Amino acid sequence: MHIQLPHTIISGGEKITFEELYVKDGVEILQGHIEVQPKAGPPMHTHHRQDEIFTVVSGKMAYQVAGEAPKYAYPGETVTIKAGIPHKFWNAGEELLVCKAYVTPPDNFVFFLSAVYDSINANNGRPGMYDAAFLLSRYKSEFAMNEIPSFVQKLIFPVVLFFGNLLGKNKKFVGAPVAVR
Repeated sequence: MHIQLPHTIISGGEKITFEELYVKDGVEILQGHIEVQPKAGPPMHTHHRQDEIFTVVSGKMAYQVAGEAPKYAYPGETVTIKAGIPHKFWNAGEELLVCKAYVTPPDNFVFFLSAVYDSINANNGRPGMYDAAFLLSRYKSEFAMNEIPSFVQKLIFPVVLFFGNLLGKNKKFVGAPVAVR
């Protein structure tokens, strides 16, 4: 399943446009543009393989690494989150937060976030249980949602996957890319 760029996803006060892929100094980079409404932003999550870099264009960005106090970035400032670091970010201001964003290596970043946002939009603001189980199980080498309790991921997700597959819910993910190990 190949997604053409530019590609825009919108959900929960966030709009992300994945603009282009390019190679610089032998490293593949995904460039994007993010707009975040006041007080909106993703929950605590981890990209096991990807570094994420945000440069604030306008607004006030708050970001937090798990176990640390929130920090803030303003226009012209850059925030780098290294692969494997649990983190979240949000718009800490009253105006729209706009950032340029870079992800390296991109791997399945566009597919994963697009599928998550599609599920959130289809299920009234939360990913569907089957979709979350499928995506977080298939792409566990790449992504984690740290706010989902581990017992849900280890005990409930396998049951949801089993019965969801029996009911044919996996058909929506035919052609989904293979996870990067």
